[in-house]
Amino acid sequence: MEGFWIFPLLGAIAGVLAGLLGIGGGLVLVAALVWILPLQGVPKEAAMHAALASSMASIVLTAASSAYAHHRRGSVLWPTVAWMVPGLLLGGWLGSLLAVHLGDNVLRLFVAGYCYLAAAQLVWGKVKAQAGGDVRPSGLPMSAAGVGIGAVSAVVGIGGGSMTVPLLVWRGVAPVRAVGTSSACGIAIGIGSALGYALHAPSGALPANAIGYVYLPAAIGVAVASVLAAPFGTKLAHAISGTALKRVFAIFLAVMGTSLLFGG
Repeated sequence: MEGFWIFPLLGAIAGVLAGLLGIGGGLVLVAALVWILPLQGVPKEAAMHAALASSMASIVLTAASSAYAHHRRGSVLWPTVAWMVPGLLLGGWLGSLLAVHLGDNVLRLFVAGYCYLAAAQLVWGKVKAQAGGDVRPSGLPMSAAGVGIGAVSAVVGIGGGSMTVPLLVWRGVAPVRAVGTSSACGIAIGIGSALGYALHAPSGALPANAIGYVYLPAAIGVAVASVLAAPFGTKLAHAISGTALKRVFAIFLAVMGTSLLFGG
């Protein structure tokens, strides 16, 4: 368990960033874990898979904490969540199944590409300012969308907010409710993906302290610390220039994407 302290530290950083910007926490985790896990005894050839799996497992707790906070403010559209959950669980499961059969270099390409997309969204994306109506998207189209969101999230190691929020806003949901609903959806994505990475992994993929590709010290350490740190990030968001901060973090994401491409 030597070096276990690094995981809560990483979780705290990811939690602050998630609370501060609402995007990028999972990408930060994956990019950092790819470098850290081999130092903890994880085989280098399995580090990318373990980073994705551990990130998804940690998301279950962090998303639950965020969803509870939003629920207390009435910002979670639970009927919409109910329609999306079956698709999110299936998508997470299928995405992890795909990822397990992809090579390390291909996964790095996927995650790096998503880092660049997230960076572009931070720089050029615009949040609609309208209040939105009392819209509660439902039906099979939302379930189908959940499959795609869950699958992509599992392959790149995120909670899906960067896809779920724009979808809900496009369907007419107020942004604040879209964020709250997305956080609840992240629980299902994390569960489906983490179970997939745990059960689809080849036998003995990782050393002790792991279930399949889920490295438990990383998943637990990151989850607990990020839950505690996220409220601090939310407070900072009200004290720092959002535009300047997003541009700096966009550069950071681009650098991480590049490091994944050329650091293997």
